[in-house]
Amino acid sequence: MIEHGTELRDLLGEQVSGARWINALAALFTNANLYFGHGTTSAEDEAAWLVADTGGIDYADPNWQAQFAALVERPLTEAEQKRVIALAERRVQSRQPLAYLLNRAWFYGQSYFVDERVLVPRSPIGALIDSGFEPWLSAAAVSRVLDLCTGSGCLAINAAHRFPNAVVHATDLSADALEVAAINVEAHQVQDRVRLMQGDLFAALPTGETYDVIITNPPYVDADEMSARPHEFRAEPELGLAAGGDGLDLARPILRDAAEKLRPGGLLVMEVGASDEALQAAYPTVPFTWWLSDDQGYGILIMEREQLQAHAGALRSA
Repeated sequence: MIEHGTELRDLLGEQVSGARWINALAALFTNANLYFGHGTTSAEDEAAWLVADTGGIDYADPNWQAQFAALVERPLTEAEQKRVIALAERRVQSRQPLAYLLNRAWFYGQSYFVDERVLVPRSPIGALIDSGFEPWLSAAAVSRVLDLCTGSGCLAINAAHRFPNAVVHATDLSADALEVAAINVEAHQVQDRVRLMQGDLFAALPTGETYDVIITNPPYVDADEMSARPHEFRAEPELGLAAGGDGLDLARPILRDAAEKLRPGGLLVMEVGASDEALQAAYPTVPFTWWLSDDQGYGILIMEREQLQAHAGALRSA
C-alpha cells in the first residue's frame, strides 16, 4: 500500500469528485518529496495530470479544458480510483517520471509515446518550431530539416507538422531511442517525410545532404550536475544527458561541423541548457545569439550558417 497514502485509501469507493482526488494526490506527492520537471513543475500539476489521463482527457482536443472542468466536478468511477491509486503508488515507490508510468508525454499540444529508452520531451525548441523560426527564417522557405539527437522524435515530428512540405531527417546514436521515435513517427503519420537514421551526429547522414535548419537538443549535462541530479532524472537514459566535465562534449563537434550541413542562410538551433556559461567561456570571441522562451529559462543558441563560417577558426580550436 502507499506509505503516505492513508487519505487516498480512505477515498476508495467513495463518491467524491476528481478535484478531491487531485488534492489528495498533491498532498501525497508533497509528503513523499517527489521531484518534478518532466512535464509538470509542482505536486498539484502532477496530480491533475494523473487524474486527467485516467479520465481520458486529450490535450490535443480544442475542448479539453471544458472536459477537464467536468472531470474534476464528477465522482471518479471505482475503476478510475483504482488506477489512480496504483499509479500514485508506483510514482512514490519508483520515483520514475509520471510520463514513463503513463507511457505518454505531451509536447506542444501533441501526445508522444515514451519509456525509459528516451528522455521525457521538454525542450523549449518546440516553441521556436511553432514560430516558424521567425524572424531568422521564413517558414515558407523551410524545405529540409535536420534533428540531431532526436530521442523520442518529438522535435522532428513537430517540425514535420509545422512545415508540411519539408523533408525531415532525424538522427540518434541510440538504437533504442530510434525504436521509440519510430513508434511516434508512425503514430503521427509522418513516416513519408521523417527519416530516422542511426549514427553519431552528422556521421549518420547521407553524403552531401544539406538543410535549411538544424535543430538539436543534445546531451549537455556536466559532470557535477550529473552527480547531483534527483532520482527522477536518474531514471532517464544517461546517454541522453551526460556530456563530459563541462557539458560540451557534443556541442563542440556540432558547432565545428554544422556550417557544412547548412544551406546558404541556414540556421543552427541548439539547446545547451545550464552549460551556456561554459560554452561562452570556451568560445569567448564568438558572438552567440541566445533565445529565451516566454516561460522557460535559458540555453538555446541560434547561429546562421554565415556566422558559423565567419568564426570557423575559433569553433574548431576550442
